[in-house]
Amino acid sequence: MSEPIIQVHNFNKFFGTQHVIKDLSFEIQEGEIFAFLGPNGSGKTTTIRALLGIYRPDSGELLINGKRFGPDQAAILGYLPEERGLYVTSPVLETMIYFGQLKGLSFVEARARSLAFLKKVDLEGKEDFTINKLSSGQQQKIQLGITILNEPQLLILDEPTKGLDPLNRELLMDILFDLNRNKGTTIVFSTHQMNEAEKIAHRLLMIKDGKRALYGKLEDVKNSFGHNNVHVEFDGQLVVDRTVFDGVVQTNTAELTPAEGISPQRLLEHLVKAKVKILKFEVSNPSLDEIFIQVSKE
Repeated sequence: MSEPIIQVHNFNKFFGTQHVIKDLSFEIQEGEIFAFLGPNGSGKTTTIRALLGIYRPDSGELLINGKRFGPDQAAILGYLPEERGLYVTSPVLETMIYFGQLKGLSFVEARARSLAFLKKVDLEGKEDFTINKLSSGQQQKIQLGITILNEPQLLILDEPTKGLDPLNRELLMDILFDLNRNKGTTIVFSTHQMNEAEKIAHRLLMIKDGKRALYGKLEDVKNSFGHNNVHVEFDGQLVVDRTVFDGVVQTNTAELTPAEGISPQRLLEHLVKAKVKILKFEVSNPSLDEIFIQVSKE
């Protein structure tokens, strides 16, 4: 196996007396899609910024292609920060071409790629709009387009679907998947949308309070939490009874975890006696959403 494209070894970071990252280590292989997960304030953005040289580590190593990030590696990188930054009074196409040329593209190539991207994300016809005339979701699409215009070897995205509606979140995930599959782009993204990570990630890292909480292949992580979760579709009212089960209950669906000593069959009997109309009852691995909630609470 070739050397990992990203290596983080024993990374520690302090802000004043606050120890925000604690001996964090992980690796990301070239060509994979890697989900970087964690509750708010867990240290995800701090780690990304330290990897890119925006913050200096107090100890440890953070390497891209075997060395600390520097200007010579900018051409291989696309970075979408959590805080957005666009020239909001500039026209859409002019802005994209400008950034494309900064990334080493010719005017003709930057223009062609920009127009193709705008068509793909349903912004055809907005080329001459100033960016401040677009919705926040449309501005987010422009920022993503700028980030991927040079088809980078490594793409790092901090909350890339922030401000997007479900349809456009789906579109963005499809774009990332295509980049990975067709161009071999290594993609690292942080998100609070567990279904996004579950859909496209090969491996994941979850940090909590600055420490590594989960790390590995998506399926291995899910398998480590057992095979006893129950996914339910129902009509009526489903009330959590923690003597029998815990879980996440939504309008007509639920993901339930039987209490210790309670079988899925016993759980089903309990729901029927409670006059819940069961439309679907499936025993399977817990979802990443359920795992995230469980680990965050621990």
